[in-house]
Amino acid sequence: MSATVPGPDGRPRCAWCAAAPEFFAYHDREWGFPVTDDIRLFEKLCLESFQSGLSWRTILAKRENFRAAFAGFDFRKVAQFDEADVARLLADAGIVRHRGKIEATINNARRACEIAETEGSLAAYLWRFEPADDGAAPQSRSTSPASEALSKELRKRGWKFVGPTTVFAFMQAMGLINDHAEGCVLRPEAKRARERASIPS
Repeated sequence: MSATVPGPDGRPRCAWCAAAPEFFAYHDREWGFPVTDDIRLFEKLCLESFQSGLSWRTILAKRENFRAAFAGFDFRKVAQFDEADVARLLADAGIVRHRGKIEATINNARRACEIAETEGSLAAYLWRFEPADDGAAPQSRSTSPASEALSKELRKRGWKFVGPTTVFAFMQAMGLINDHAEGCVLRPEAKRARERASIPS
């Protein structure tokens, strides 16, 4: 199977875009480009956790609902959520109503606050796990040594629903690795974006 498919403009995109029409815009504007904003990084970790066992199409369709339900994924605000908020979220048909994942998001917000306090920012901490090129072909795996290391460290810090596969999907999406397919028109653009990005330390 080809690693790419023609996009709306006829140029090649990663083959997974063909799974849903809305994937092309997500792929072209977001996926694989470096993100250094704490709120967006936290949001993506949470959404990847909610995706576990589901499709990204389901989560993407509900993303704005998730943002509204979880205070824009401002982890300092989510960290203050209580049992009344859990009940509110379990009654919200616009999101994935999974108690374990909802409670994990609140827990993870508290853990994110701790990281921001001790490490300077969530971004500074997460980007320390950006791997050197290990020679693996793009989109040839669902975990990596870097995602396994970050998953292990997050879990050691008390995070929930952050297994190596979830973390690898997060790293792909947030540009910690450039996993655009060889031949995808966005691969060199993502590379240039990473070269220009100012990574906090």
